[in-house]
Amino acid sequence: MLELGLDGVVIAPSILSADFGALDAAVDSIAADADWVHVDVMDGHFVPNLTIGPPVVAALRRHSAAFLDCHLMMTNPGDYLEAFAAAGADSCTIHIEVGNTAALVGQARRLGIGVGLAVNPETPFERVAPFVGAVDLLLIMTVHPGFGGQSFMEEVVPKVARARSAVEAAGSATLIEVDGGIDVVTAPVVAREGARVFVAGSAVFGRPDPGQACRDLRAAAAQAVVAGRW
Repeated sequence: MLELGLDGVVIAPSILSADFGALDAAVDSIAADADWVHVDVMDGHFVPNLTIGPPVVAALRRHSAAFLDCHLMMTNPGDYLEAFAAAGADSCTIHIEVGNTAALVGQARRLGIGVGLAVNPETPFERVAPFVGAVDLLLIMTVHPGFGGQSFMEEVVPKVARARSAVEAAGSATLIEVDGGIDVVTAPVVAREGARVFVAGSAVFGRPDPGQACRDLRAAAAQAVVAGRW
């Protein structure tokens, strides 16, 4: 089971927006202020971009004890789950859109890692609803996956609220994660609807002081959690 911080939120900066030539320094810059490190894995097929794989996760693990939250934007994640687990991933999130969800969730469970399930903006919530109680993390994409720096999609906010209701109804400890255009303005919007894990790339690594950016994001999200309905 994945856990929230004492303030009720998890800040998970995405290294997609970091300097890939100095990832160790990037991770160090947020170590004191972030809860997780979000690792965006793109295969050039499921999304039109190509990023990193298990060797980079292994390098990060050698350098850092941070919780590595790996988001697998891949058509065939089952071929790589074992490699990510061996590399040191703490949790792997697969996409509902690739299919074979029950088998993939079971495979990740057998590997002893956290299990996340992601849903794209255009995919109906009904697709993921049956798995709410079976996963640790439900990732609601608030942009179309594939590239950093996109604008937050307001039309996805009701899906966050539906996720919150489904988690409540299931009596589940599943955490709701949001990814895409998350900053100090948008984080409170989704926090009030039930989001608790906040992935931010350019809003953290695009700032002169990434650590301060994490603190600002945490303050904005945590304040909204207190004021929210859940």
